[in-house]
Amino acid sequence: MGGAQFPGDNDVAEVDAARDGEVDRRDVGKMKHGCEHYRRRCKIVAPCCNQVFPCRHCHNEATASGDRHTICRQDVEKVVCLLCETKQPVSQVCISCGVNMGEYFCDICKFYDDDTDKGQYHCIDCGICRVGGKENFFHCVKCGSCYSVILRDNHQCVENSMRQNCPICYEYLFDSLQGTRVLNCGHTMHLTCFEEMVAHNKYTCPICSKTALDLTHHWEMLDQEIEATIMPLVYRYKVFFPVFGCFATIATRSQR
Repeated sequence: MGGAQFPGDNDVAEVDAARDGEVDRRDVGKMKHGCEHYRRRCKIVAPCCNQVFPCRHCHNEATASGDRHTICRQDVEKVVCLLCETKQPVSQVCISCGVNMGEYFCDICKFYDDDTDKGQYHCIDCGICRVGGKENFFHCVKCGSCYSVILRDNHQCVENSMRQNCPICYEYLFDSLQGTRVLNCGHTMHLTCFEEMVAHNKYTCPICSKTALDLTHHWEMLDQEIEATIMPLVYRYKVFFPVFGCFATIATRSQR
């Protein structure tokens, strides 16, 4: 169920200091609580099973091997403050002890996180919160997800390409916690899966077989090597072969 922490002596001391006006009450316990997924000062009450978990990912992992079910983030209605253990409706500030249960809070996603260095923002078109800074991303309507601004007008659009499973590990990409790589063909996969694929000398998209990397220099070197090779008489004829990069058929004649 995750490694959520409960109030300790330091928190009690901070609460006392807040009462005396020495520190901002809302900052008590900041970055000291949470799980492996998020730093936050509350747990959520799962609307599906009414059990308490540090976050929806902890819930989904805990139920993966048994009664498999997942939480819809927008359905969460109750949380439990980790400093005073008060069960209450979703809100940013605890109704009992007055702390911010999450420095970043989204009332739509019912999402809390103290680690604001992630640059969290809510994308209306995606319908969920994302990280990385809103100024660094744009929403591609056709692909159905937020992409880096580097890819604006600089990528091949594929209908709902992010609302698919990774072709390597089969995890759903749209709300995955892992980074995603957009290939030249427009298909998507986890960045770690892409790197592992390349490490195994696989350079084509697992879905459409188009080249996933810029191999121009490689092909030029290969052409030079072929040009410098004396072709046996039996192989001196014209051949046709498909090019997966553009699905054209190319004719070539063997050299010498």
